[in-house]
Amino acid sequence: MREGNVVLAQPRGFCAGVRRAIGIVERALDLHGAPVYVRKEIVHNHYIVSELEKRGAVFVDSEEEVPQGAVCVFSAHGVSPGVRSAAASRQLEVIDATCPLVSKVHQEAVRFARDGRTILLVGHEGHEEVEGVLGEAPDRIVVIETEDDVQRLGLPNDTPVAVLTQTTLSFDETERVVEALRARFTDLITPGDDICYASQNRQNAVKDLARDNELVLIVGSGNSSNSLRMVEVARDHGAAAHLVPDEQHLEAAWLKGVSSVGISAGASAPEILVDGLVARLAELGLDHVELQRGIAEDVVFSMPGRLADPLTGRVPQTPLAGEVSPAPGGAR
Repeated sequence: MREGNVVLAQPRGFCAGVRRAIGIVERALDLHGAPVYVRKEIVHNHYIVSELEKRGAVFVDSEEEVPQGAVCVFSAHGVSPGVRSAAASRQLEVIDATCPLVSKVHQEAVRFARDGRTILLVGHEGHEEVEGVLGEAPDRIVVIETEDDVQRLGLPNDTPVAVLTQTTLSFDETERVVEALRARFTDLITPGDDICYASQNRQNAVKDLARDNELVLIVGSGNSSNSLRMVEVARDHGAAAHLVPDEQHLEAAWLKGVSSVGISAGASAPEILVDGLVARLAELGLDHVELQRGIAEDVVFSMPGRLADPLTGRVPQTPLAGEVSPAPGGAR
């Protein structure tokens, strides 16, 4: 076997919104017992969904699938007002795990719609987060994705517009779209940077990985927007890059002629999957592991008050790091 280096990105993996969302499902199971219904995947990671299913979470595509009056958790990606109304009509006991940064975009959409502005939402059509924001003002929001979309907009250049963005996009690509909008519209406002701190931090770390390593591997599921953007960022900065849901998806052919590999993980990917990939690379000869110098994240989002302990009234803290808790009996 050959000797080689593996460089682990810092930061990588779980962000505060993901830790909070997973913790909400776990806490709901502790308080209410199984089953607890979750609308859509709580976060976009198949391993996490599978582990929570073992504990008694039931994932559904629609609130209409949840039995009348049952506990229903809304995913971290947020939902539209229509979904909330439908849940209320079914008398569901809703626990909202929407990431606070996504909730901020919802609030901005409501405010700009009330002000009479056309809202240009930069994001991926059909993504759950985009669908939720779109539902706040469907008659005033236009979803765009590329600079070409900006040119195709059938709006006069003096239209009062506001720009919002999906939180998990590539910062560089989004900035190009926003610059094209600024060049076109004379009355344009942006409330600030909607791309979340965790997405930006992980993308910046991946840029450094791509400059220093021939190959970059991003741990994450195929439906994870922020993980896919990290792969794109690595490629844009000169490295070969692949999305790796787990170590079983690693292809030995990718390592041909490679002496160093950078590894990061999307914001919804647990560290146990990174550990598995590192172990597999060691078996293939890349057995010297280094930690990239990077920033440490200390953001914590609090749990909803309704998850307080019924005896003490205290709301449990979301941990800074960790994995989904194992099911009773140690099932993994």
